[in-house]
Amino acid sequence: MKKTVDLITLGCSKNLVDSEKVMAMLENAGFQVYHDPQEPQGNIVIINTCGFIQDAKEESINMILEFAQAKDNGKIERLYVMGCLSQRYMAELKIEIPQVDAFFGKFEWNRIIDELTGGDDKDKQLCHQRHITTPKHYAYLKISEGCNRSCAYCAIPIMTGRHKSRTIEDIVGEVEYLVSQGVKEFQVIAQELTYYGMDIYKKRNIAELIRRISDVKGVEWVRLHYAYPSQFPMDLLDVMRERDNVCKYLDIALQHISTKVLKNMRRHTDKEKTYKLIETIRKRVPGIHLRTTLMVGFPGEGKREYEELKEFVKWARFERMGAFAYSEEDGTYAAKTYKDSMTRKKKEERLSELMDIQQGISAEVQAEKVGQTLKVIIDRKEGEYYVGRTEFDSPEVDPEVLIPVNEKRLQVGNFYYVRIVDSDDFDLFGTAERAFS
Repeated sequence: MKKTVDLITLGCSKNLVDSEKVMAMLENAGFQVYHDPQEPQGNIVIINTCGFIQDAKEESINMILEFAQAKDNGKIERLYVMGCLSQRYMAELKIEIPQVDAFFGKFEWNRIIDELTGGDDKDKQLCHQRHITTPKHYAYLKISEGCNRSCAYCAIPIMTGRHKSRTIEDIVGEVEYLVSQGVKEFQVIAQELTYYGMDIYKKRNIAELIRRISDVKGVEWVRLHYAYPSQFPMDLLDVMRERDNVCKYLDIALQHISTKVLKNMRRHTDKEKTYKLIETIRKRVPGIHLRTTLMVGFPGEGKREYEELKEFVKWARFERMGAFAYSEEDGTYAAKTYKDSMTRKKKEERLSELMDIQQGISAEVQAEKVGQTLKVIIDRKEGEYYVGRTEFDSPEVDPEVLIPVNEKRLQVGNFYYVRIVDSDDFDLFGTAERAFS
């Protein structure tokens, strides 16, 4: 009887890439693997946890407890936990949740295979192989692990350690393999992609990497996530402007605009430099869409600093923006140094107000696209619509393009020219004119 495994992934896309590698190794070892099934399928469960912020930690712990109860009830035979939460709190988790057969750190994939096979699997290192869990036409591409930044609020370096870049040759090899499997679109991800190459090439080499990726035949779109504003590599902007298959899209987490708050955050930049950076990016890459993440309620954010943040959002007119309220994380510089004195209610009020401002900006940005014809990739068919995205939209987090199914028969995973006929606060509505060739 073939052994079955349910692999549950929590947290970010970087975790998802890890899960996809584990799935490929398990399948190579003869297991049937189900990813995030709605109903449990396997007699073995692996939970890939997140430990980034309090809400994510609680979700991970609740998921572990749910399956620990299932094991107690005889519904599953074995339970394993991996990922960031396990890396960060392994000793405590072993004591608190003894039903778990074994805990593994974030980088211990081979030990999981050894545990399940008794060490008999001879092909644990599968070059670039992954079980893609996203729609087969796009994939996440992780170019490094860890982070050398020392942002006051962030626990990521505690879990992932220092920045470790993969070589350009290794990454390009993975891209070539994934293209051979039908992937057309790559979401390039890292804890901090603009630091790429400093450890192995002794320079910020992200521009060269993206150039090499875009040279691979069959790569239609390359999209960049999680840049850092301090010491931003300006040569990357030239690649984005010059290469048609490098999306005019940049995810750059700015966190705040007040120089006082940025200093408290240990972000190594200030208000003036941030304004200048945004101006430079927009000038050098015309039409670029910027996604950012902002934080409200960090220690030192008074009324004046919050007003600065609101004015910045109105000025910058980010095409895509997320925000969250500060929560104190164990072991971080902020937790050790500052008092988190703002009430949760006040933080939520500020968060709501900031996102209301952004909603209005988003509606205006989307309305400006009405009447344009845009290149769109079709992700899925859902109800009465085909659902797609433009180069300005990353999967899961950004707006989508809705095209009525009764107009034309479209193929999921293909590109089309779509005329935009309407919009709402976030999404676009369009009519497919012809296939992109």
